[in-house]
Amino acid sequence: MDILRFYREYRTRKIKEKHFLIDFYKDLEAFNLIATELQQAKVENLYPCLFDKTAFTEIEPIYFLQDAWAFEKIFRNNPISHVDVGSHHKFVAFLSKVVDTTMVDIRPFSVEMPSIKFKKGSILEMPFEDKQIDSLSSLCVIEHIGLGRYGDILDPKGSEKAIIEITRVLKPGAHFYFSVPVSDKNVVAFNAGRIFSQDYLAEILEDYIINEKKFINGSCLQMEMTPNNRFGCTILLDLIKK
Repeated sequence: MDILRFYREYRTRKIKEKHFLIDFYKDLEAFNLIATELQQAKVENLYPCLFDKTAFTEIEPIYFLQDAWAFEKIFRNNPISHVDVGSHHKFVAFLSKVVDTTMVDIRPFSVEMPSIKFKKGSILEMPFEDKQIDSLSSLCVIEHIGLGRYGDILDPKGSEKAIIEITRVLKPGAHFYFSVPVSDKNVVAFNAGRIFSQDYLAEILEDYIINEKKFINGSCLQMEMTPNNRFGCTILLDLIKK
């Protein structure tokens, strides 16, 4: 991001903050005018929430759409047990209520949930034997491996090594639910993540059959890739291990 663009966005955000703050004080004054003395909001108890008065509920579309997609796929397939590696905490929490779920990550959640079995481990060194797992998900994870963003070791081949390690622990016929950003070419958007071409994904996923493929473009879940920005779109893959 160039400095002028950053300044413009920063200035726009500050103008919006001022506008919302004015609305807050107008609402406070109006509320206290119709409240009894006991009901009135006191200055010492003010807790401004300035950004929720919107025309619709803002949702980050990638996690919203991909997590719902993967949850439905896993629920319908009804595995005896499932392993997740590094996906969003809400996805893992909800999934653990409908299927026996083991979560693998380099660090545990700060809040424990009895239904989630946690195993400390790296996606590059999974705590499982060869061909042990029937069902596994890793959503918006593999593109980050090797870039150091989450304290992992820097490795230009981190994503490819993660695929190799997941392949090692999956049984033949196992389902692998997987998502990464895709575009027309490979890009390293350091240190946020990597973007893959579909041709390159086909190479590193040669040990799998595609059972289902969908794309998240903007706020839409669709069948074709239509990236509308330099970071492409997100591909959702239900893969079956050969």
